[in-house]
Amino acid sequence: MVSLGTDRWRLVADIGGTNARFALLSHDNILQHQHVLACSDYADITEVIRCYLSWVGNPVIKQAALAIANPIVGDQVQMTNHHWSFSIKATCQALGFDSMIFKNDFTALAMSIPLLPEHELVQVGGQVTEQGTSLAVIGPGTGLGVSGLVRLGNQWLPLEGEGGHVTISPSNQREYDIVCYWQQQYQHVSAERLISGMGLQNLYQAICQLDQVTAKPLRPFEVSELGLQGTDPQCIEALETFCGLLGSVAGDLVLTLGAFRGVYIGGGIVPKLGEYFEQSSFRQRFEAKGRFQSHLQQVPAYVIMTKNPALYGIGKAFSLYPQ
Repeated sequence: MVSLGTDRWRLVADIGGTNARFALLSHDNILQHQHVLACSDYADITEVIRCYLSWVGNPVIKQAALAIANPIVGDQVQMTNHHWSFSIKATCQALGFDSMIFKNDFTALAMSIPLLPEHELVQVGGQVTEQGTSLAVIGPGTGLGVSGLVRLGNQWLPLEGEGGHVTISPSNQREYDIVCYWQQQYQHVSAERLISGMGLQNLYQAICQLDQVTAKPLRPFEVSELGLQGTDPQCIEALETFCGLLGSVAGDLVLTLGAFRGVYIGGGIVPKLGEYFEQSSFRQRFEAKGRFQSHLQQVPAYVIMTKNPALYGIGKAFSLYPQ
């Protein structure tokens, strides 16, 4: 438990399929008392919020802004990659708050981009430019988050969407075979099915099937670790395929949004890959867009290394979406 002063605080959170990240936002918009809790340890969102507030000494909270890995349509929320289901209004009342703002987690990440320090961004190819009025944001974690920013005057406005659920498009025969394998299991093979934590598992399982070897019961981080270590042929291919597919989808996103100013990569997987990602097929696949290859070659990609960046972005919601 921490000890708080008498300042007026607002609650901010980033609720993913695996972890719930919390902080308090001070009256001068400074994040303090960041803390991460595992979603699986709590029955519902109200319980995890109460646990965090208890950890920080039960301050009086009247306003909250939460980023969540889910589309927000109306009052009822059913999380895509977690079992929590709740009413925003009922949750607000149960916690005694005056207002709760909910935004998609990658909308929040997009809002954080102008606030991130340059030294916490790792550039992967391209040229730094101030040209263009759009930025692309993408990131594989428990799922695949997608968003963007559009400049309007002196303000950056976030886009809200579910681009992680677009149909995946293979670029070679091996990827086509992998997609065909999963089409036997799912009616629709989305980008998220192969470019995410479960995507690493799905890639590994399909590659083992195609290679006629027995798949081990590996968790996503184990597929990644064995791929980085170079000790398991199927994990090596799964990780490389993951990076290549991410490059293709990121390039599509840049073309769709006209985001020639840059693409920013967040989520919990890519920042842990380090130099491997920089040397992977990501950049080649990102640029492989036929007649627009020369345009994509100039577009910088940045890996976001900031700790819990969506917390910085969701804090902007109080001014962008006042209630």
